[in-house]
Amino acid sequence: MAKQPPHRDPAQDAPHVAPPAHAAAGLPAIGHTLRMAAEQMSPGRVLATLRRVNQPDGFDCPGCAWPEPDKPHLAEFCENGAKAVAEEATERRITPAFFAEHPVAALAERSGYWLGQQGRLTTPMLLDEGATHYAPIGWDEAFALIAEELTALDSPDGAAFYTSGRTSNEAAFAYQLFARKLGTNNLPDCSNMCHESSGSALTETLGVGKGSVSLKDLYQADLIIVAGQNPGTNHPRMLSALERAKRAGARIVSVNPLPEAGLERFKNPQTPRGLVGGGTRLTDLFLQIRLGGDLALFRALNHLLLTTPGAVDEAFVAEHCAGYAEFAADAAELDRAAVLRATGLPWEQIEQLHGLVLGAQKVIVCWAMGLTQHKHAVPTIREVVNFLLLRGNVGRPGAGVCPVRGHSNVQGDRTMGIFERPSAAFLDALGREFAFEPPRAHGHDTVDTIRAMRDGRVKVFFAMGGNFVAASPDTDATEAAVRRCRLTVHVSTKLNRSHVVTGARALILPTLGRTDRDVTAAGPQFVSVEDSMGMVHSSRGGLRPPAPGLLSEVAIVTRLARAVLGPQDPTPWEEFALDYDRIRERIARVVPGFDDYNARVRRPGGFALPHAPRDTRTFPTATGKANFTVNPLTAPEVPAGRLLLQTLRSHDQYNTTVYGLDDRYRGITGGRRVVLVNPADAAELGLADGQFVDLVSEWTDGSERRAPRFRVVHYPVARGGAAAYYPETNVLVPLDSTADVSNTPTSKSVVVRFEPAA
Repeated sequence: MAKQPPHRDPAQDAPHVAPPAHAAAGLPAIGHTLRMAAEQMSPGRVLATLRRVNQPDGFDCPGCAWPEPDKPHLAEFCENGAKAVAEEATERRITPAFFAEHPVAALAERSGYWLGQQGRLTTPMLLDEGATHYAPIGWDEAFALIAEELTALDSPDGAAFYTSGRTSNEAAFAYQLFARKLGTNNLPDCSNMCHESSGSALTETLGVGKGSVSLKDLYQADLIIVAGQNPGTNHPRMLSALERAKRAGARIVSVNPLPEAGLERFKNPQTPRGLVGGGTRLTDLFLQIRLGGDLALFRALNHLLLTTPGAVDEAFVAEHCAGYAEFAADAAELDRAAVLRATGLPWEQIEQLHGLVLGAQKVIVCWAMGLTQHKHAVPTIREVVNFLLLRGNVGRPGAGVCPVRGHSNVQGDRTMGIFERPSAAFLDALGREFAFEPPRAHGHDTVDTIRAMRDGRVKVFFAMGGNFVAASPDTDATEAAVRRCRLTVHVSTKLNRSHVVTGARALILPTLGRTDRDVTAAGPQFVSVEDSMGMVHSSRGGLRPPAPGLLSEVAIVTRLARAVLGPQDPTPWEEFALDYDRIRERIARVVPGFDDYNARVRRPGGFALPHAPRDTRTFPTATGKANFTVNPLTAPEVPAGRLLLQTLRSHDQYNTTVYGLDDRYRGITGGRRVVLVNPADAAELGLADGQFVDLVSEWTDGSERRAPRFRVVHYPVARGGAAAYYPETNVLVPLDSTADVSNTPTSKSVVVRFEPAA
């Protein structure tokens, strides 16, 4: 039998510290996977579940969005994917008795880790106005309550409909249709907080806000640059792809403020060499860059390419690009001293990277939130695109842009129309298909939604999955804003912080997870997802749902839509809930690239969505070409006596879901409230290893925010920087500190000082 959830909340501010690891995975990963799974499930359930992860006839891992290979391994999952599956497939249950025993005020004192360990939600629950406890409510009554609040609004824009990346294509399409039938484009999503900067930069420069490469391209690349990303923890199956590329002759460069074990050496647990041998050394060149210095690095590379005879692919630039003359004139001059200050790198290392670039015909740049969560994130990614365009590394096999998304369907949700600023073409197609006029005014993204709740303009907040309160910046401001709502609703599989920070009234609507069987009167149903490389494939759960009467996300959306829009609405919501093929038929007529959706998604491996820059070297931009851009060199300025803090994940977490209190590769066990500081910086600031400090963030408007009691850990971080886990440090990031253009919170650029803890 699975172990019971913890009754006591373990202390998280007294961790044990050991030297960091220099290799990832191997036998320890297998042991850790099995131990974590056994804590949640019986042995038979572990086997029945894990054998179906990422298989053609199984379910898509609820963790990251890394794609599956053409021929998936029998164990096509990583350690952290197995943790995500175990968390969802757990045999622990939360019943109404749990809520009767625990007042909301008491639950609010628990950590996110403790809340998540209590098990799967089983019953719709209502926290009524003035109540101290959640109480059971029927499904029809819950939908009627939501309808009552929505129809009482002065304007449909008084509601916001948030989406987590785990929502399926079918549920996401129905969800955005409902919101727009209601009359609002307030469709914030988790992309707003992570890869919005990527989408903004890529749409402007290439015309498509997605990556342009496939797994096959990675295997064919000559040079792969991994910047601002830690695949060993955040996308572990990427390490297998990098290993395959390396064995095919690729060079790999990692650009990061911290050395990461997974990029140093990978012990593939699916091979004998990985289990008992030394594994594969992945990184050929490690550039330990200062936080926020990536723009300066790529500007320097571009300057070197422009001044190297024969380095620029002049034929490609002339035929396919616009803005080259302005870019080249700006990049011809370089302030080398400014580059060295911003990057913290010796010039010789930059020249070494330049040499690797000159020796490579096919180059891919991969990145994640280390690039996207700075004020200058969009210019940084534009400069990455400049770098690739110079040598024709877009639309060529083995080359291109590779933003690595987080949640398993965050990219698919955006494709389905989860976006506060939809294109006119999408709205036109949606309106034609469903015979209505969609709202045209732009809606609120995540940060603007919080501001609107704070100001009383959004009064109903509905979340399809996720943990909005914990994931958002400026924790105190976010929680205060949420509490101003009339109603908050969360469609969830498990308990989290967002369920205990509520509006005047709050609903928890439990739902099926990826691992659960979904059967309607029409028979077994499946959903579909889009991975980080634009592949769309099916997902079928196999486990008995954790409680009878549990609804799927599709059923929740469609029943809510009927309750709110009334019987007069002509959309066949009931047909959508009965047979998901009916939704896919509509998607095929609205969303480009989904022709013959029902047939193609049933093929093993699914199908690839079209990508004009990759497929035909055509660029649907304003100029009709790939756009070079001018991006002035900028980097964060840090006052004396301060450090620049970045937030990051522990190895035992996925976004805000904390699986355990260990970060094995970084040598941290039994706790999370740590701040990693370079020993030289610590000596200058008088910070002893093991000392407890408060982190105080400082902002240009004179405001400060405090995160109390973090243990100082001397760690090989790049000079001038520090690192600590989120969501514990989200409190330090102001609501108004966002990236230019994308409005993404600047969680990687937090100026902090250290004060002794009380």
